[in-house]
Amino acid sequence: MDRSDFLFKEVCLKDQFDNLEKHTQWGIEFVDRYSKFVKERSEIETSYAKQIRNLSKKYQPKKNSREEEENRYSSCRAFVSTLNELNDYAGQHEVISENLTANIVAELSRYLQELKSERKSHFHDGRKAQQQIESSWKTLEACKRKFERDCKEAERAQQHFEKMDADINVTKADVEKARQQAQGRHQMASDSKSEYSAYLQKFNQEQNDHYYSVIPNIFQKIQEMEERRIERVGDCMKTFADVDRQVLPIVGKCLDGMTKAAESIDAKTDSQLVVESYKSGFEPPGDVDFEDYGQAITRTVSETSLSNSRESKEKLGGKSKGKLWPFIKNKNKGSGPEDFSHLPPEQRRKKLQGKIDELNKDIQKEMDQRDALTKMKDVYVKNPAMGDPASVDPRLGELAQSIEKLQYEVQKFEGWLAEVEGRMPSKSDPQRRQSGLYQTTAQNNTPMGSNCAQDRESPDGSYTEEQSSETQVKAQAPSANPGPLPTSSTPEFDDEFDEEEALPTIGTCKALYAFEGHNEGTISVAEGELLFVIEEDKGDGWTRVRRNEDEEGYVPSSYVEVFLESNAKGAMTYI
Repeated sequence: MDRSDFLFKEVCLKDQFDNLEKHTQWGIEFVDRYSKFVKERSEIETSYAKQIRNLSKKYQPKKNSREEEENRYSSCRAFVSTLNELNDYAGQHEVISENLTANIVAELSRYLQELKSERKSHFHDGRKAQQQIESSWKTLEACKRKFERDCKEAERAQQHFEKMDADINVTKADVEKARQQAQGRHQMASDSKSEYSAYLQKFNQEQNDHYYSVIPNIFQKIQEMEERRIERVGDCMKTFADVDRQVLPIVGKCLDGMTKAAESIDAKTDSQLVVESYKSGFEPPGDVDFEDYGQAITRTVSETSLSNSRESKEKLGGKSKGKLWPFIKNKNKGSGPEDFSHLPPEQRRKKLQGKIDELNKDIQKEMDQRDALTKMKDVYVKNPAMGDPASVDPRLGELAQSIEKLQYEVQKFEGWLAEVEGRMPSKSDPQRRQSGLYQTTAQNNTPMGSNCAQDRESPDGSYTEEQSSETQVKAQAPSANPGPLPTSSTPEFDDEFDEEEALPTIGTCKALYAFEGHNEGTISVAEGELLFVIEEDKGDGWTRVRRNEDEEGYVPSSYVEVFLESNAKGAMTYI
């Protein structure tokens, strides 16, 4: 039972004013304590939502090629969906915190001020009424004492008059004086009696009003104030539960989304993606024939055996080694050559096809810009007031060069793709490939140059299957592909700890032009950027530079101005 359920009428009769004052003060402190409780709950919800959001953000996939590759799998996509749903789930706890603060904490804070002010007013009226009745009581006591004193004075005066009147030795004048004094005292006593009687009647009325009207009204107001306080606390407690209940449907949807994401995982599809991703396209080697050393006969080897493949490679390539893809570990994780010849056939085909699709998209964008500028130029020609047609020509020229360059890149990659798919002669026939490139460039009026066929080694330490010939485009402006990326010969070791050592800087360089660096192994630079040189040009048109500890790669030598240190001992090659 709440302490406010006192019978206020009994309290009024017993005048328990101090007890009520203590009780109402306790009520205010209770409201303040409950407000602090809700505030702390709100802070906990905010902190929890923040931690959930940080957790979701921490495990969100990064924007890099590896994460994009992993996002193909249904389990990874389900995990991303779970993280997104968890982020929405955190948002609902933020809603709880906001509603608790706005609907309870803020409201109770305003109500507490009103409650304190109302309580102060009621008890001020009560104290004032008590002071008035006490003052009236003191006045009544004073009137009573005055009436008593006047009565005693009148009695003494009467006794003195009777004594003077009985004494024969007292003159008549003295007796008359004593009689007049006695009559005056009697009159004063009569006046005091009337005054005392009137004030007594007034006091009794005031006292009756005080105990039966004024104080009960004040206590009634205090009782109503307490009842409103209790009801307000009850409403806040109900709101406290409703705030949680309002977000339950959305929280349920978030949990349903997590369940749906988990149910969308398809193990068969994911495993098939792995098969497609790592399918090499190599044919298994044939059976190895029995070689009888006891007979002086020529040993024969099956055409598809590994040893036959190795011997044929040594005959054709000279220094090149046979490449046994299924048995080679990729120990060097550096970037591969531009034609992806370091990859297995199937993976190489996918990479080349993807590169062709990317280049075709770039060509389409450039063509759309060219068509738009052409239309603009036609409008300027028909209406010179709108603009100068000649102002569009420089940009059209740049677009033409860019389209021509991209088309050449597409033809180059299509040639490599045709080799993989068996539609073109192998790369060991450099004469036919060079002639085809000459015909292509002759149509574009661009002089071509070719390098002699040479062995190329892939970054993983293994050699390509055939010899290759490289071509370069010699334009007036510095080319973005001045030559094949330099590669290094990496011997194969059985251990897996042969990491690259950091190369020392041998100088600095300044970028003369901006370079995009789309190819693997290259690094993009901005015009005017200063970089460290760690390997100078070895005649292949590329210079190796470093921006910081984690960013290094090759840039065209014609794109930078190199300043070598005087005491530099030269660049080191890859270990």
